[in-house]
Amino acid sequence: MWTVTSQFQPSHGGTVPERARIGFIGLGVMGLPMAANLVMNGFEVIGHNRSRSAVDKLAALGGRVGQSVADVTRNSDVVITMLPDSPDVEAVALGENGIIDTAQSGQLYIDMSTISPRTAVAVADAAATRGIRALDAPVSGGEQGAIDGTLSIMCGGDASTVELAQPVLRALGTTIVHVGPSGSGQIVKAANQLVVAGTIELVAEAIVLLEASGVDATAGLSVLAGGLAGNRILDRKAASMLARDFSPGFRIDLHHKDLQIALAVAEQVKAVIPVGALVSQLLAAVRAQGDGALDHSALLKLTERLSGRRND
Repeated sequence: MWTVTSQFQPSHGGTVPERARIGFIGLGVMGLPMAANLVMNGFEVIGHNRSRSAVDKLAALGGRVGQSVADVTRNSDVVITMLPDSPDVEAVALGENGIIDTAQSGQLYIDMSTISPRTAVAVADAAATRGIRALDAPVSGGEQGAIDGTLSIMCGGDASTVELAQPVLRALGTTIVHVGPSGSGQIVKAANQLVVAGTIELVAEAIVLLEASGVDATAGLSVLAGGLAGNRILDRKAASMLARDFSPGFRIDLHHKDLQIALAVAEQVKAVIPVGALVSQLLAAVRAQGDGALDHSALLKLTERLSGRRND
């Protein structure tokens, strides 16, 4: 259902140089530290972003400034995009003077955004007709994982293309798995976002339950983290949630978008994900209350409001 329709195969080897020139488009919360890690690993990185300040930050770290998508693509061996949503990827990859328009046969294009599997397949199909090797390779690990270079990367596409991309991917993550044909990476990412959102909500509920009962929530969560309830959300988010620090690492708006992707995939394949649908509604409620720009751990604010323990 999600596989590429084109059977085009490049007519030459299309190898990636050991120290490839990397074009990086999308230097946001995740993209900038990822591009910085590529620089630190010895790659020549040329970056482009809608806001110039992010490109200037990359330049200060040793990267180069790309004037446009076409400029980045034409001066790179590998192009990576890290963009907010499907329409952004469609515009950058498929638009006039976009990546597909300006890339050369054999060039490698890795989209690391979180988008619809259908969009990932459409991009891969368009790339294949031009002899461009494409992967959908979304990531998990959050801002800290991007900074540390410890992301989990789920790769959809041809196995030989995943192998070709390994030197680049290893600079960004520690878990790199080929999960299937084009679009598969995005399906795995949708599943990831279901688990993350559901876990954040349950941690939020645990905090409210502990505090409403007069129990030391810090001590309580410490015990939970050491038992079967232990998870990465407790490890990475518990302290900031207890401090009510919702500075965005991954915004509510983006996580809500991701669960809409998961729900659309579930409808397409006739899978039932009732908890995912519920958490999607909770995220929608947080957005409706004006908190969409906060970190996804701000689900705690909604849980407190529902319990009558928050009035702002």
